[in-house]
Amino acid sequence: MQKTAIATLLFLVSFTGFSQDPSKLTVEKIMRDPKWIGTSPSGTFWSHDGTKLYFLWNPEKAPSDSIYYITIANKTPVKATVGEKQALNAQGNINYNLARNQQVYAKDGDIFYTDTKTGNTKRITQTLDIESNPQFSFNETKIAFNRSQNLYAWDIASGETIQLTNIKTGDAPTGGGPRTGGSGSGNQQENWLKNDQLQYFQVLKERKEKREAGEMYTKNLPKEKELRSISLEDKTLQGVSISPDGRFVSYRLFKTAGGAKTTIVPNYVTETGFTTDIPGRTKVGSQQGSSEYFIYDRTRDTVFSIKTDSIPGIQDLPDFVNDYPKQLEEKKKKPSNRPVTVLSASWSPAGGNAVFDIRSLDNKDRWLLLWDTANSKLKLLDRQRDEAWIGGPGTGGFGGGNTGWLDENNFWYRSEVSGYSHLYAVNLLTGQKKTLTSGQYEVQQVQLSRDKKYFFIVTNEVHPGEQHFYRLTIADGKKEKITTMTGANQVTVSPDEKNLAILYSYSNKPWELFLQENLPAGRQVNPAPPIQVTNKAQTEEFKAYSWKDPEVISFKARDGANVYARLYKPANPHPNKPAVIFVHGAGYLQNAHKWWSSYFREYMFHNLLADNGYHVIDIDYRGSAGYGRDWRTGIYRFMGGKDLDDNTDAAKYLVSQFGVDPKRVGIYGGSYGGF
Repeated sequence: MQKTAIATLLFLVSFTGFSQDPSKLTVEKIMRDPKWIGTSPSGTFWSHDGTKLYFLWNPEKAPSDSIYYITIANKTPVKATVGEKQALNAQGNINYNLARNQQVYAKDGDIFYTDTKTGNTKRITQTLDIESNPQFSFNETKIAFNRSQNLYAWDIASGETIQLTNIKTGDAPTGGGPRTGGSGSGNQQENWLKNDQLQYFQVLKERKEKREAGEMYTKNLPKEKELRSISLEDKTLQGVSISPDGRFVSYRLFKTAGGAKTTIVPNYVTETGFTTDIPGRTKVGSQQGSSEYFIYDRTRDTVFSIKTDSIPGIQDLPDFVNDYPKQLEEKKKKPSNRPVTVLSASWSPAGGNAVFDIRSLDNKDRWLLLWDTANSKLKLLDRQRDEAWIGGPGTGGFGGGNTGWLDENNFWYRSEVSGYSHLYAVNLLTGQKKTLTSGQYEVQQVQLSRDKKYFFIVTNEVHPGEQHFYRLTIADGKKEKITTMTGANQVTVSPDEKNLAILYSYSNKPWELFLQENLPAGRQVNPAPPIQVTNKAQTEEFKAYSWKDPEVISFKARDGANVYARLYKPANPHPNKPAVIFVHGAGYLQNAHKWWSSYFREYMFHNLLADNGYHVIDIDYRGSAGYGRDWRTGIYRFMGGKDLDDNTDAAKYLVSQFGVDPKRVGIYGGSYGGF
């Protein structure tokens, strides 16, 4: 197969000539400012009462997006005023109590508390310090928040603020010697002078005796117990949180690896005209930093270090060590605990239980461990082992993870143990696990309903290249599909869970905003298809061209695996039967799907190629996202192996199915795709 770069593909003079015909594509048009395509909404979020839906949008083609909103009653977008924008809170910034009749949030570095029944809002803090991360605690009688690396609590009833932790940077100060004229010990000459003064000046002697008596009285007075001092030493404080009952404070101390060098990237294009350095990351394989996790029991005034030396499999070696007999022998002679990090601590609703999400730094293991608040011991709830690396939606890999509580004794999470990311629950008392979803598809997003009877989930079970929103009943496992539009449906649920804001797109249609009831078709109060809110994603110039709807196909790789791909077929194949293969970047990314691609310029370029008689194929090779664990890890220990085979097999597919000339096949890509 002939390989060329994208620049080589542009040899066709007819591609690059600027055309006045809006129905014709050129490279110049494709590479213009994307505003010629249109403007799509993004960043949807609801007001706390669910009456307004906010989003970012730019119908005026300004330098940047602005905030717009609609109401449930009036679905015509309105641009928010400066005052309205200043009054808004960032999405996800509001925390509610269990009854959802009180809320707390951080804004402009201060903490605010609102009684949603009366609508009254109190500004809890107004300081020069930055307060953040407010949450209800002490059985919802106080609001805990962060200030200058410490936790404080504001009493809802009395308005009193107390400090909960005394975390200090570095070691405690030792203090210096006495200043001139002070009472500290001096040299021999100074001590003689002091004694001489006291011997001949009665008033000085009386003052000294009076002062010492006062100091002794003060010393013997009953003292309020001081907060335990916690020193950071040379470490960085991370992830401070407090249990719902206010008793336990959890935190992580991270220490960077000593001597680790970072890469430096030269920046040649600068305002000053001088080359500057851009600090980069450390090299892959460099020594990693270490972390320790602690629990501070405020009732017992005790700090517990979370010890992981006894968790199952802590000394297990990865399978690849078997390929290195000498290293294997050494490690077996001197077994050691693998370093780990505690990703998060999740407290149960009443604060009686905590579950730690722990991951080995070699990425081979993920443990969910129950911390017993009575005896401070860890109990295994779930272990996932992956000889490649732990990953997949919601498991703490790329894209992060999310877990939570169904009640005080049942914890939910996602795992790839079946080969696909699915939803599970475990009972803390019995250890019994319950499978909530299953099948050859991924659960890509999860949100628990307010009443904890349902999960709202997004999966790709209809097709690997589609995303749909479902309501899953926890009691019986019944799953109802809510969205109906083919493509991607990125959903934001309203606070009352009655309405859905849907960012929707299709292969040849950029993102638009829709609104619909949170009920499946046929059960809606006001039966109707989703209501389109925005309509500026396609300009008239963009719509003048007939954009192709690439067929999402699959073909067999040499090892029998199904490889998904986008296929662009020319209406009039070129006599020389040429073809182009596009290799997407990142590795762990999906592009053979049915929604508007982040590679929109490449999508347009593929339309241009097809117009000129080329077959174009864009594949989700081994290592891509959306197809489960085995596909995700298909490049483990051999990048340039199966992923490259998939692309060469794509070329063979084009040759066998469409008569493409194998000597006229070009391939291009960027980032990992360029590799």
